[in-house]
Amino acid sequence: MRTIWNGSISFGLVNIPIGLALATQRSDTAFRTLHRECGTPIKQKRYCPFHERDVEADELVKGWEFAKGEFVLVDDADLEAVALQRSQSIEIVRFVPLEEVDPVYFDRTYYLAPAAAEAARRPYVLLLRAMTETGMAAVGKFVLWGKENLCLIRPQGDALALETLFFAEDVRSRAEIEEAVGETQVQVAELDLARQVISSLVGEFRPEEFENSYRRDVREMLEAKLAGREVKRPEPVPETPVVDLMEALRRSVEQVREEKPRARAAKKPPARPRSRAAAKK
Repeated sequence: MRTIWNGSISFGLVNIPIGLALATQRSDTAFRTLHRECGTPIKQKRYCPFHERDVEADELVKGWEFAKGEFVLVDDADLEAVALQRSQSIEIVRFVPLEEVDPVYFDRTYYLAPAAAEAARRPYVLLLRAMTETGMAAVGKFVLWGKENLCLIRPQGDALALETLFFAEDVRSRAEIEEAVGETQVQVAELDLARQVISSLVGEFRPEEFENSYRRDVREMLEAKLAGREVKRPEPVPETPVVDLMEALRRSVEQVREEKPRARAAKKPPARPRSRAAAKK
């Protein structure tokens, strides 16, 4: 597995060599901006509206906007003064029950790959097994691309995954929503119908069963244009009429009851043709 960062996990006197590998990758179709007249990709220029001219890279400087239109200039020397010390270690500062970590703090997922040498893999497996059996996850910090990252290391099957975490100050408060929800009452009958809708749709989470339909449609459209075929516009989706909440819940329950037999029939494998010998019996 290709790694983008190599270092170690450290806690106490334990040091575990690992490599950091991307766990996810977007498969969206990318577009470039072209000049319609000739089809040439457009280049972005650095333009100063005050001097009304393009500027070169060596004329640029960073700035922090402390008030509307007012900036504090920051150069490389200023940033070097507060730069983090380069480190190749993920320092674990605490073990916590995995279920206590709200997924709202999750930023990006990576895999932690063990070192190639068999002797170096043993501490990796030991940490993995111990965390799996105890239901614990490890909270730590490390430096990646010059930035300090808070992270969570957790077992994922027979591997360790690392989630970069948002810091508390990066997560917006939900107090306003909770206040509005706390003041709203629901009827017992409504709640009962809502439970029926939920129970009728309960199933297992199988990621491979879900498809990004927009991504599929974009690729089909591009293939059609490449082949010189006409691209047909879809019919507009009719607006959903506003109905009474109880009526909407009742209809939802009925709809699921009607669709379930059809879904089972679609998944049922076709019957095999009987042999002549079996037909004569």
